[in-house]
Amino acid sequence: MQSLKKYRRITVKIGSALLVDRTTGLKREWLASLAQDIGTLAAHGAEVLVVSSGAIALGRTILGLGKRALKLEESQAAAAVGQIALAGAWSDALGGHGLKSGQILLTLGDTEERRRYLNARATISTLLKMKAVPVINENDTVATSEIRYGDNDRLAARVATMMGADLLVLLSDIDGLYTAPPARDPNAEFIPVVERITPDIEAMAGAAASELSRGGMRTKLDAGKIANAAGTAMVITSGTRLSPLMAIERGERATFFKPSPTPVKGYKTWIAGQLEPAGRLTVDAGAIGALMSGKSLLPAGVKLVSGNFARGDTVAILSPEGREIARGLVAYDAADAVRIAGLKTAEIETVLGYEARSAMIHRDDLVVSHAGQSGE
Repeated sequence: MQSLKKYRRITVKIGSALLVDRTTGLKREWLASLAQDIGTLAAHGAEVLVVSSGAIALGRTILGLGKRALKLEESQAAAAVGQIALAGAWSDALGGHGLKSGQILLTLGDTEERRRYLNARATISTLLKMKAVPVINENDTVATSEIRYGDNDRLAARVATMMGADLLVLLSDIDGLYTAPPARDPNAEFIPVVERITPDIEAMAGAAASELSRGGMRTKLDAGKIANAAGTAMVITSGTRLSPLMAIERGERATFFKPSPTPVKGYKTWIAGQLEPAGRLTVDAGAIGALMSGKSLLPAGVKLVSGNFARGDTVAILSPEGREIARGLVAYDAADAVRIAGLKTAEIETVLGYEARSAMIHRDDLVVSHAGQSGE
């Protein structure tokens, strides 16, 4: 296993069974050791994002609901109670190492629907810029299918790819991938490195291991496919020991899933593949030059706005001659875009009456067409 310290941005996913004891509740000593690991990585310049399970499990303990199966509304109530305790525990643990933290509540839908995706990514990016650790929890107080089927592994993979993480670490109650579930097959062999997740690899996956853990190896491999395809490496390892991240650093057992050598930029492919843009922005020559050099589209370069679009919709960017040169996800509704077209960044707040994003379309949300690249 390679050193974690070589990675620039790391997403760490924690399973419920690691954080919560069935009878005593939150495992504070374990959480403190993980916070120390995060502090060590941060001191080496890494940005760490946490995707934390455990709200339902912790709320179940606090409310004294025992191990019985919960109705959906009971799970949501347990999540509401557990979420407060969990957020406070993370804040205290990370604060003990001089780290600020911020809580983000997400469902898978927040990473799939365009406007919610933009909002989530903007908030998490801002937290990282402010040197705070984003602690991302599945929003189990309102989620429904997620509670029944368990998707925190895939949620973590979506977060990792959304935020451009170069490594996803899944901390679990198993120390990696085996040729068969080791609890059922004593002859199962450990697999240290996975070059690519093939159907043969998927066939090795088992089911969930405990009532606290909603995902098994199958959802972890699903997460790996999402992450690896986008160029994010993944590690599955045991989180049951103290300081589980530094255990990886010391070379203790873990399975490393290599990222694709030719990552698919699925997000940008999705933008470019929209059949009909919701609107059009005609820009000047200066803006075209900026776009070709990889910069964002600022309102100052926009000369004409057409279409009835909402923030997060795909719009076409046109040259003064009306040729499409790019597409992107617009940061403003059409009415506001009309009002700020041609304005310098410093003038936007005065016109709109609120502090707004400086870019009309951020470069991360923008795809330059091949025609545009060859023609300008």
